[in-house]
Amino acid sequence: ATLTPDEIEFTNAFNNQRGTLAGFASCSSKEELHFVKDGFYLGLASDLRLDEYDSVREKIVTDTTVAEATRTENSFQRTIEAARKSERWSDLIEAVKAKAASVGSDLEEIWMTLEKGRLEWLGAASSAHGIKTMLKTGLENQCGGGVPMEGDVSDAKMIWMYALSLSIPSLKKEADAWRKAANMRDAARPLVGYNAELWDPRKVEWAPLDRGVQHAAERGGSSIEEAWRL
Repeated sequence: ATLTPDEIEFTNAFNNQRGTLAGFASCSSKEELHFVKDGFYLGLASDLRLDEYDSVREKIVTDTTVAEATRTENSFQRTIEAARKSERWSDLIEAVKAKAASVGSDLEEIWMTLEKGRLEWLGAASSAHGIKTMLKTGLENQCGGGVPMEGDVSDAKMIWMYALSLSIPSLKKEADAWRKAANMRDAARPLVGYNAELWDPRKVEWAPLDRGVQHAAERGGSSIEEAWRL
């Protein structure tokens, strides 16, 4: 189907702001996520040349904190803080959402998918950080500070990925299935009574959990390899 001029304009604006939207992947809190969301809306309003943007832009360019933060790491945050102070800020948000809705795009739903994925992943990574640190220390000690064996690293990652799955609600069934397959005594403490032979990734119960955790990492703007290195 041929796109209408409005659809083309919105699609171009959306694509132009993908870089801003991608900032969700480096956020570590809901507050930081909302700066990215508002930056995304502000960028769309500018690209779509909405009337409400001019008043908000004026508030930004006359705000001394924005000028002082130019070329610093706080520049983006100060810009959004200034924009939010504008009397037309809520009007701008509503105008952007209305423009999106007019071409069949639900920006709130798009954003909430990103926000939920990021916060869920941050929560899981935080909950499993302790066991990951313990496992990595164990690997280092085992090889006397050298390079650990690939098989040992894979075994450690499996335990950590299982620990991650415990904080991802959609993976409860997969985590339960793996707990039974590995004959765990305590679901929350996989190292208690750990038996390496039972933690065999070739078992059919492992693949669904493995895939599920990897997808959760991707929804959170990360990857298993990146998160393991952190």
